[in-house]
Amino acid sequence: MFAITFFHGDILAGIFSSDPEVIAAAADYLKAYAIDCLFTAIFFCYTGFYNGIGRTRFVMIQGILGAFCVRVPVSYIMSIQPNTSLFHIGLATPMSSILQLILCVGFMLWLQKNKLLDDNLKNY
Repeated sequence: MFAITFFHGDILAGIFSSDPEVIAAAADYLKAYAIDCLFTAIFFCYTGFYNGIGRTRFVMIQGILGAFCVRVPVSYIMSIQPNTSLFHIGLATPMSSILQLILCVGFMLWLQKNKLLDDNLKNY
């Protein structure tokens, strides 16, 4: 999905519009989205694992932090910059995913350090 979206976003956008300006803008945004596809594939595995072992509160918190502490503010900040593009605004999504991935890896290390991971897995 990354390769198709990053390198051929214009073809994907062309499915929905024939307007060259819309296609160019959508392809620009899809480049940023493509970067997010790489990170999301990893941190979704973590969140599925955490949900499965009953650590749903952490999943909720990292999702809220990613959305409201990174995605929304970065989108806004990028939108008010001079000469901004949809690519720049779209970078808010992979930035959010990077934070969420860091939180997921950090939580895994914390669980292992405190021997809580073994206790959770014994229950399943």
